[in-house]
Amino acid sequence: MNGSLQIMLVDDEPIVGKRLKPALAKYGLEVEVFEDGPGALRRLREKEFDIVVTDVRMEDVDGMQVLEYVLANSKRTKVIIITGYATVEVAREALVKGAFDFIAKPFKPDDLRAVIDRAAKALGHPGIRKSDD
Repeated sequence: MNGSLQIMLVDDEPIVGKRLKPALAKYGLEVEVFEDGPGALRRLREKEFDIVVTDVRMEDVDGMQVLEYVLANSKRTKVIIITGYATVEVAREALVKGAFDFIAKPFKPDDLRAVIDRAAKALGHPGIRKSDD
């Protein structure tokens, strides 16, 4: 697999996208940010992403619904769940439903990068490296 990994980031807190997009872009990742579930689902109908990173708690369409949509429509896309409401129950539900991994907020951009790197390798991608390496 060549080319940049296509990442969708869905979080209803604007600061999350503003902070994570540049942190991930420096690794050569193509990142599209959405602040609501319905907008993310519309985009998922148009484009298949390699990895979807989604918050759990959002208005209208939550992260579990995004996860279910992705799994029903793409065999290869990996979904990483992020949440500020981390409980064993939420983590277990996400993983049982088919999420690749689960990260509790607050986390450092490097924590997410490491999980994205593992997901990339699971997709057969060589992984990610900082673009100035």
